[in-house]
Amino acid sequence: AAHGMAVVARQRVGAVVLADARRLPLPDAAVDAVSAVWLLHLLREPGAVRAVVAEAARVLRPGGVFVTTVDKDAAHDVGSDIDAAFAPYLAPTPADGTDLVVAHAAEGGLDVAGDAFFTGHGQGRSPVSAAHGVRRGYYTSRLVLPGDAAEELVRSLAALPDQDRRRADPEYRLLAFRRG
Repeated sequence: AAHGMAVVARQRVGAVVLADARRLPLPDAAVDAVSAVWLLHLLREPGAVRAVVAEAARVLRPGGVFVTTVDKDAAHDVGSDIDAAFAPYLAPTPADGTDLVVAHAAEGGLDVAGDAFFTGHGQGRSPVSAAHGVRRGYYTSRLVLPGDAAEELVRSLAALPDQDRRRADPEYRLLAFRRG
C-alpha cells in the first residue's frame, strides 16, 4: 500500500504490483522468489502471518525461495535501559517469531534453506527517539499501551540518562525457505 515505495521499486526493477500479501494476483507456482522483509512483525490480526506465508508458498515454483525477516521487534532488545523501560509493555507473542514462521512455512511445503544476520546500522535508539516513537504510535507491533500507558512509558524514558545517546544497533535476522 506504499505508493511512494512502489515508484522507487519500479525505477529499480521494472514491473511492480501493489497487492494484499495474503492474496497475490499470481497463479500457482508462478515465481522463483518471494520476499517479505519488514512485514510479518506488523501483522497482529490472527491468522495473518500464516496467510502471508501460505500465499508465498502457493505462488513459488518448485525450488523457489521465500526470504523474510523474523524476530524483527525482538532484535531491538539490545540489553539497554530503553529495553528495560519497554519490558512491562511488550506484546506477549511476536507475530514474526522464528518458531511460528518456520511452522507456517512447513505447513506450506517450505523447508528452511538458510539464514543470515545483519546489523541495522544507525538504528540504535536514544531515549529521546524512543519517546518520540511511542508518541507517534511507531511501536504498535511490539508494545501494548492501554489508557495512559504510553505517557507513563514516555515519562520513564525521559528519566533515563544520556537522552540523546543512541544505544547499540539491533541485529536483524533473515530466514530463507525453499519449496521442495
